[in-house]
Amino acid sequence: MQVVSPVREPLVTGKKTYHDVTNDICGRVEEKPSKSWLLAMAVSLTALAAGGWALGETLWEGIGMWGLNRTVGWAWDITNFVWWVGIGHAGTLISAILLLFRQKWRMSINRAAEAMTIFAVICAAMFPIVHMGRPWLGFYWALPLPNTFGSLWVNFHSPLLWDVFAISTYFSVSLVFWYMGLIPDFATIRDRAKGISKVIYGALSFGWDGAARTWSRYETVSLILAGLATPLVLSVHTIVSFDFATSVIPGWHTTIFPPYFVAGAIFSGFAMVMTLMLVTRKVYKLEDYITIKHIELMNIIVMVTGSIVGVAYITELFMAWYSGVEYEQYAFLNRTSGPYAWAYAMMMTCNVVSPQLFWFKKIRTSITASFVLSIVVNVGMWFERFVIIVTSLHRDYLPSSWAMFHPTLYDIGVYLFTFGFFFTAFFLFAKFFPVINIAEIKSILKSDSEKTATVKTVAENVNE
Repeated sequence: MQVVSPVREPLVTGKKTYHDVTNDICGRVEEKPSKSWLLAMAVSLTALAAGGWALGETLWEGIGMWGLNRTVGWAWDITNFVWWVGIGHAGTLISAILLLFRQKWRMSINRAAEAMTIFAVICAAMFPIVHMGRPWLGFYWALPLPNTFGSLWVNFHSPLLWDVFAISTYFSVSLVFWYMGLIPDFATIRDRAKGISKVIYGALSFGWDGAARTWSRYETVSLILAGLATPLVLSVHTIVSFDFATSVIPGWHTTIFPPYFVAGAIFSGFAMVMTLMLVTRKVYKLEDYITIKHIELMNIIVMVTGSIVGVAYITELFMAWYSGVEYEQYAFLNRTSGPYAWAYAMMMTCNVVSPQLFWFKKIRTSITASFVLSIVVNVGMWFERFVIIVTSLHRDYLPSSWAMFHPTLYDIGVYLFTFGFFFTAFFLFAKFFPVINIAEIKSILKSDSEKTATVKTVAENVNE
């Protein structure tokens, strides 16, 4: 008698052949833009234009157009900066760390996640630059470059400078890693294209010939870049957390910030990947490549990292009480019951309570629930950064300096500009670049782990 035992659900459904994979993914690049894509681009460009007006006014008039005051010197700008950096974390994690651990389920989502990283880091970098007030006069002062203005160098002791090094390095490695993965797929599109498209994709593919030696070098470089990118995933948001942890502001100077910020970044990053991949899956009809199994695994990571973040929140409250430092105790009392208590409640509900719903298989395998909760998580993560920054600043050691922060139209407009840029860039990527890694998907079509193992039973009714 034979017992058929499935090892696991296949990562690519629909009994796809190599030819089907090429047609399904390249076809999205070759076809004319659909009405849904044009509508999405129109919405993104509208947000980009409206936000661009607010950004232009801010640059022309100065950051006094924002709702900042002498007490709250950081608010929406740094909140959005940290939020966008966090969004960019999942891309490199999916690409680099899961590659090193040989996790094959990453192959359907890594390309879009890497692109998301690039665009999110660009959005994040906008805020510190704009916050300089007149960036065209001296944004380069943040770089340790020899200059003609005298022996004035950057302060290497400042965590703000560490941000410059960490994020620029992270962006550079992520960009090279992303583009390296695209080269074989550009060559595939080049071989199918005609006219000007063939010239463009031929230039982008750098003369890829598909030889065994070329593939060997490609795989070697991919592993090297993955090895370089892996510590960056941990270091970048750790260094961002030092912006706060090295200060003396109540509620900031805590050693839990580095691991807490890293977990929160992965948490929000995977939620954004979920949002984008569910939309891409539907619009481009990629249900056979981005399966329910992919969605479930991403939801499990969101659930685990959300639980870590929840433990960090509780630890903060406990340590504030246990420390016996009245300033620290008041900072957290103010967060939970002060004027911004509604923001704290939003943070706890979205980041701690909502991910626990993924313990139920029916919810974590539901398309609708996954989409809604992925947005809820990122709303909560924005409020987390807002709570950390604003509630610690608006009431400090001196009651005479207490003040409230209220965002202006220009705060909101600049944030809208980054959304417009992010989604415009992502939609252009999804249309003109292969949104799924063709070469890697083909490598798992005939994987042994997707076959059915046949086990022969030797005997029945064995006497004890």
